Amino acid sequence: MEPVTVYTTNQCVYCVMLKNFLLDQNIPFKEINVDQNPRIVQKLIDMTGKMGVPQIEINGKWVVGYDPNQIMKALEN
Repeated sequence: MEPVTVYTTNQCVYCVMLKNFLLDQNIPFKEINVDQNPRIVQKLIDMTGKMGVPQIEINGKWVVGYDPNQIMKALEN
């Protein structure tokens, strides 16, 4: 299984949906809450050009937003 890192905030409904999707699919992930570490926001902007969450890094590939199809594609490659 590829390493999966999920970047979230406390108030993000889509972040909750994403985490529930990953749990339902038995996909292990590490969560990084950007509310607790605001310096991470600059990393996200540098990597994806986007500020919003959720953002998911799968073995160096990025999926921005809650997009189950793109997440599954990234896991296949």
